[in-house]
Amino acid sequence: MFEPDKSTYQLADGNQMPILGFGTYKINKPELMTQSVQTAYEAGYRLFDTAQYYRNEKVLGDAIARLGVSRDKVFIIDKVTEMNQGHDLTINSTEFSLEQLGTDYVDLLLVHWPIADKFFETWKAFEELKKQGKVRSIGVSNFTRSQLELLKTQADEMPVVNQIETHPYFTQQPMIDFNTKQSIITQAWSPLGRGLVLDNPMLEKIAKHHGKTPAQIVLRWDIQRGISIIPKSQTPQRIKENAELDFELSDDEQSMLDIMNRNQRTGNEPELVYELGKQYKN
Repeated sequence: MFEPDKSTYQLADGNQMPILGFGTYKINKPELMTQSVQTAYEAGYRLFDTAQYYRNEKVLGDAIARLGVSRDKVFIIDKVTEMNQGHDLTINSTEFSLEQLGTDYVDLLLVHWPIADKFFETWKAFEELKKQGKVRSIGVSNFTRSQLELLKTQADEMPVVNQIETHPYFTQQPMIDFNTKQSIITQAWSPLGRGLVLDNPMLEKIAKHHGKTPAQIVLRWDIQRGISIIPKSQTPQRIKENAELDFELSDDEQSMLDIMNRNQRTGNEPELVYELGKQYKN
């Protein structure tokens, strides 16, 4: 079981964020969400990640309410989608998201994807939402180094988190190193490469050696890289297993995963979304 009290990162703004989170992408049915959130909470997850784009904020909010725990016991991440970016739309859509989630604030609000024509005004709205107490921390998702450098030219406050695609086939080490230098915590979405990496023979060998699953090896590798993780599963057993990360990989084992890199994305290319102003089908 994950020990949440000992398993947080301190963000640059002084707030604490759990290292381990539960991803809710494509979980839209109320019964499934309720069961998944309950299982996750009991297994030690305290962070729940959603997005306007997922269309499941209300379902997640209801499931969290059913836990019957005080609001400060869970950490909620939400993300503003491309069509809701721009100053006023960001403010209004976030207020609607709060209604859907049934909460007065989200712990961390992210720009889901950077888009060129709303880039700075969206971030200004984020800074205002934080001042108003509607969000505790502000961050970004899928930002490249050049986009973070661009943001720095006008931002009063820089993101404390950059949620990016990273897994053994797409390690993104230079991006992670850059985030670290900027005091930005990297959070991995799709840390298991949408299942792509799990049948890798090297991974299976390391897993067997530790008596763990390949997924657990990848998630532990991420934690030892100083990354926050939000694995998603709809299977209770997997949800529990993904939180059982109380073991250590050797330096050699870490290196073996590092060299699996193929620069292989499973999601969109941030520079293209930035130019197009929206996500596209892969």
